[in-house]
Formats: sequence, structure tokens, C-alpha cells
Amino acid sequence: MNGAESLVTTLVGGGVDVCFTNPGTSEMHFVAALDRVDGMRSVLCLFEGVVSGAADGYWRMARRPSATLLHLGPGLGNAVANLHNAKKAHSGIVNIVGEHATFHIEHDAPLTADIEGIARPVSHWVHTSRDSTTVAEDGARAIAEAKAAPGRIATLILPGDTAWNAANGVASVPDVAPPAKVNEEAVAEAAEAAGEGCMLLLSGDALTERGLALAGAIAAKTGSALLAQTSNAVLQRGAGRVPVGRVPFPVLQAVEQLKDVHTVVLVGAKAPVAFFGYPDRPSVVTSEGCEIRCLAAIEEDQLDALERLADRVGARIENAPVQKPFRPDLPTGAFDLDKLAAILGNTIPENAICIDESVTTGRGFYPLTAGAPPPARRARVRMTGCRTWAAPSAMAAPARWARPLPARTARCWR
Repeated sequence: MNGAESLVTTLVGGGVDVCFTNPGTSEMHFVAALDRVDGMRSVLCLFEGVVSGAADGYWRMARRPSATLLHLGPGLGNAVANLHNAKKAHSGIVNIVGEHATFHIEHDAPLTADIEGIARPVSHWVHTSRDSTTVAEDGARAIAEAKAAPGRIATLILPGDTAWNAANGVASVPDVAPPAKVNEEAVAEAAEAAGEGCMLLLSGDALTERGLALAGAIAAKTGSALLAQTSNAVLQRGAGRVPVGRVPFPVLQAVEQLKDVHTVVLVGAKAPVAFFGYPDRPSVVTSEGCEIRCLAAIEEDQLDALERLADRVGARIENAPVQKPFRPDLPTGAFDLDKLAAILGNTIPENAICIDESVTTGRGFYPLTAGAPPPARRARVRMTGCRTWAAPSAMAAPARWARPLPARTARCWR
């Protein structure tokens, strides 16, 4: 068993059994190991940005990390935009980045780069393996880092000779602590704040079906408002679920929506700020004097915190308002962006995963898809100008997704 085989076997044993790849020469021993080791599924991608985007999407849907395989510093550099998105979304990923053999680095070959320096801004943990006998242990540490709440990016740099030289065997992944529970004081303060003029601002696990049901019940009981932050890793919507709006992207719209809120209680969210800085526009979109309280941070157990808050205020899930099913009619006539939103709202199938990256032209999409069939899950992220974002489920979409548009819809598109 060589170092690469010990690493792949450790990955599979640690629950990382999908690897999105765009390899080069320095990773060929790892590529061979992907083929030889049972249990690992290798997905070849044609660009490194797709590699990192697919790994990001995999975590958002499956809630467990996958691996990436990238070629030296330039390959990692090509993946950075979607690793930035993944880090903002708290996605767990194990990056395997090839490196020149340790004895070759000093010669400054054309693709030699400061890989650790490139990795640090988009990683929570960065490590370079120094010897083939420690590669499995390094991989086990990377898996544990990726699985740590709320999800982290671990980058392991693998020099060629550490992959091809003999290894000592596989390694076990250290135990990963569950998300910490919030203290009772935070629950008591949130209960005290709840009521007219208070808003629960949600993200993270609070936007799962269970989290929304709890938050909706709390809002219904106390009269608090309910809102999601603008960009979120995953938002579970659809008929039969508690509906939730989002902080508007335009600054003045956000300021207007939040002007009467005197207390914001954060549940997995950050205090609301403008996406960009503008002349004569505020960076903070809450009103002056608005109090920001944190019920649960993104790395804490948000569902447990909502359960305890619901108990404290006497909220019951069955009293939470839920979205009624509806589909907009298919439009006809000249095409415009509102009609595009209506087409999507009419045709989204059950069990759909929608990757909503729109900010400006797609704003009509959100309300017109609120009543889509459950259990639709919508992943929304808009962290950079890069539009390469792929979820693995989209790669293997059911055949019915590719059905031709109805005749009226096709006419509207034309």
C-alpha cells in the first residue's frame, strides 16, 4: 500500500466516498488509488471551479463532506471562487491538492507555487504531508476538520513522493464533537425580546423544514416577525412549509423593511448589512438603536435552541402558518423577466433542487415558487461574481426534468 492508497482508504473509512477531480501529473498515483480502492466514487470535472462548486453543493444537499482533487497551485487557484462560496456557506470539504515531489520543489519548476498561501484564505485548516507514512493520519485529521460544526474546509497538500512511497496503513478519524448547545441565558433573553417589533433572523439549520416550523410557531405565538438573511446555504421551501422572506438585496429596500424592528434575534444568521458599500447609503440596514441579540450562532445547535425557545414561550408547531400550494399560470405573449419567473413557478417538479443564484433579474422567482410541491429544497448563494455553481444532484437529474416545454411556454420563450 502506497501513501495515496492509504489516504483514499482512510477517506472511504471516514465517510468521504465521493471525490470530484480535475487532476494533473502530480496526482496520478492518487488517481490510480481512486480506481483501486473499493467504495470511492470519482467524478471527473472539466474545470476546477466545477470541482469546488460540486463539492460545495454535495455538502449542502447530503450534509456530509466530499473530497476534491486539484492540480498544484494553479489548479487550486482556479477553484478558489467556489471555495470562497463554500466557506461562506459553511460547507465541509476535504481538498486534496497535488504538489511536486518534495525533492523537486527546490528547482522551481513552472507550476511550483505557494500552495499553502493560496489555500489559507479559503480554508479553515491547511496541512502539507511530509512523509508517506503520515498521509493516512493527515487525511483522518482533514476529515475530522471538515465534519466539525458547522462545516469546515480542510486542505491537504500531497507531494508526489508521499503518494507513491510506501505507507504504514490506514488511519481512523478522530471523534467529532456535536454542535454546542446554547446556554439558558441566551434562550431567556430571546424569549424576553420576542413580541411586536422583534424579528427572528434565520440562517443555517434554522432554515430547514424543522427549524422553520419551530420559528414559525414562535413568531405566531409572540407576534415576532420572521425573516431569512439574504444569502443562505440551503432554504427548504414549498407547499406545507412555513414561508419565510429574505432581507432584500437593495439597500434602501432592506432599510425600509427593517425600519420598525427594534430587536433582531439571530438564529444561525449574522446581523444584517448591505451587500456592498454605496455613496450616501448605510452599511448597516437596521435602524439606529436596534438591539442585536444572538440566540444561536452558526456553529451552535440552532434546532435545540429553537425547541427550547418554543417551550419557554408556549409555542406549538401545529399553530405555525404554512404555505398553501399554488402554481402561477403559464404566460403568453412577449417574453419578460416576470414571465420567466412564472414559467419556473409553473414547471418546477416535486423533489426539485433549485440553485438560485439570481440577485437582480431573478427577484420575481422567489414569490412565484413559494407554493411549489414539497419537498423542494432551494440552495441560494451569491457570494462572488462567479456563476459556476453545480450541485451533484443536478448532474444526475431525473429524466423528467429534461422534458420539452409545453407549446405555450415555448412560444413565450421565443
